[in-house]
Amino acid sequence: MPRYFFNTRIGNELISDPEGEELRDPDRAWEMARAMIRELLKTEGAEGALLNATIEVTDDEGEVVLEFPFTEAILPDGSVTRH
Repeated sequence: MPRYFFNTRIGNELISDPEGEELRDPDRAWEMARAMIRELLKTEGAEGALLNATIEVTDDEGEVVLEFPFTEAILPDGSVTRH
């Protein structure tokens, strides 16, 4: 199974995920990124710099598989599109 890394970009700062997660496909990585963002916004609050943050999901080679803006994770389920 491929390994995906969930790096968080807040402004110019990149917080790297050194371990990553083995997931079956990019769709599952999208679902995990969304869940991670929602949990973080729930615990930290949905304001300020976090609303401008993005999770950059990369593969084993460091290629960006998807970018998930935090603001997209708070949209109603029916209005979210997968990248």
